[in-house]
Amino acid sequence: MSSVDSSKSLAGIGSILLILSFIPYAGVVLGIIGAILLLVGIKGLASYYQDNQIYENALMGVVFLIIAVVAVAVAVGVLAVGIASIIGIGIGILAFFGGLVLAFVFYLVAAMRLRKTFDVLAQRSGEQSFNTAGTLLWYGAILTIILVGLILIFIAWIFATIAFFSMKGQSQQPSPQPYVAPSPSMPPVMQTTQATRYCPNCGAPVAQDAVFCGHCGKQLSPA
Repeated sequence: MSSVDSSKSLAGIGSILLILSFIPYAGVVLGIIGAILLLVGIKGLASYYQDNQIYENALMGVVFLIIAVVAVAVAVGVLAVGIASIIGIGIGILAFFGGLVLAFVFYLVAAMRLRKTFDVLAQRSGEQSFNTAGTLLWYGAILTIILVGLILIFIAWIFATIAFFSMKGQSQQPSPQPYVAPSPSMPPVMQTTQATRYCPNCGAPVAQDAVFCGHCGKQLSPA
């Protein structure tokens, strides 16, 4: 398996695990593994296409996504503490909504970076499913605030998975045929050899249409 084949396979598996990250509890672990595999695969594709921006945008997208998840976790934790009346429920609610706003901003930036990665991959590979995945991911991030975006994000990673596994690797590219120089055409061999007559008297060679032998002068019979 070539490097590009293994890279697109890793990125595709990572996308599948990101789809499974929507599963409660176990989804967190699957999402982390999926993000790692996605980055490893995209790094290989960036090397193959000789465009490091593909990997850099994906890396920053994942980093901002992690920050957004951490912000949500902190917000939920502060809200729980507030409800327990340690710091007051009012402060807990304010911190919770503040954390959600912060997470929303970072998630938008993450989606924007990932969309750039998918757009470049669509241009380089010709797989338009990358464009669809990037667009759905971006609008899904915007609409996350009303929860509809989660559905779009789920569909976006499905399209990304399809795009990664549909990419043509090196083994699927037609191998160039070796150039064979045409052999120079040989001119037809001219048949210049003619039958030879000999004089029956002296044995000297004579022309086919000769009447007398040029050596002994004897009259020759017609050829």
